Amino acid sequence: MSALHKSLPAEFSGLGTVYSFTVVREAPEGFEGQAPYVLALVKLDEGPLVTAQLTDLDGDVAIGDRVEMVTRRLRTDGERGIILYGYKFRPVLKRS
Repeated sequence: MSALHKSLPAEFSGLGTVYSFTVVREAPEGFEGQAPYVLALVKLDEGPLVTAQLTDLDGDVAIGDRVEMVTRRLRTDGERGIILYGYKFRPVLKRS
């Protein structure tokens, strides 16, 4: 197996920049209650691009905005109400 195909553990800071985005107005089945929402390509500081929903937005989104990864509830599944969590990105909080 070549080095390019070898899986290696990686750690990411969770910080990135909005590379591109769109507003989803007609959500796929199971996500209708969340529409409209912002779906973005986020370029992580380490280089990879990831697709994620943006959350905690107080205003407009722009390409180049700094964002940070957060854990959020994605949905509740099944009769037992199992809660599924995943990552989303929010604008970087101003810290003192």
